[in-house]
Amino acid sequence: MSNVKKFELTSEVKMYFGTKLFRIKALIKFGDVDAEELGGWIEKEGNLDQSGNAWVYGDAWVSGDARVFGDAWVSGDARVYGDAWVSGDARVCGNARVFGDAWVSGDARVKKITHLLQIGLIGSRNATTTFFRAKTNQIYVACGCFLGDMDTFEKAVHEKHGGTKHEKTYMLAIELAKAQIELDEANG
Repeated sequence: MSNVKKFELTSEVKMYFGTKLFRIKALIKFGDVDAEELGGWIEKEGNLDQSGNAWVYGDAWVSGDARVFGDAWVSGDARVYGDAWVSGDARVCGNARVFGDAWVSGDARVKKITHLLQIGLIGSRNATTTFFRAKTNQIYVACGCFLGDMDTFEKAVHEKHGGTKHEKTYMLAIELAKAQIELDEANG
């Protein structure tokens, strides 16, 4: 499927705060998407990869330099924008918002705003660290080249940044993520 386009932009357009978004339509069957099925909204073709099973459903939209690829889905009233990436088997749905330099991947399940926490300009790289709920009902972390569960991230922080300002900052971010991210299914 690498040379075959799986979707196209339709002529159906809506404006959102000055950004022109196009409804997408599947050209072929892939994953759970049928040929001719209408999808969600994207600003440009580069927002959604033509390979893999990634898809934007319903009223969800992706804009800016944001990308959805791999087998990731964006659905419901979710918004992905800025430089954010959603990849792997990640699911962003409901009223979730993923933006900035966020990277949501793997088995992430971001259904609402309280399933994601982004903290910017921290650590040795002065970059964004993203904490998110995974389908395993654990908090995962994407930070620089690190992608894994919270416990592994905490150990890596102590090993690499022990006794430094960066260790203290990351540890505060971890505590904030534990307080903010809802893991209880009753909460969503």
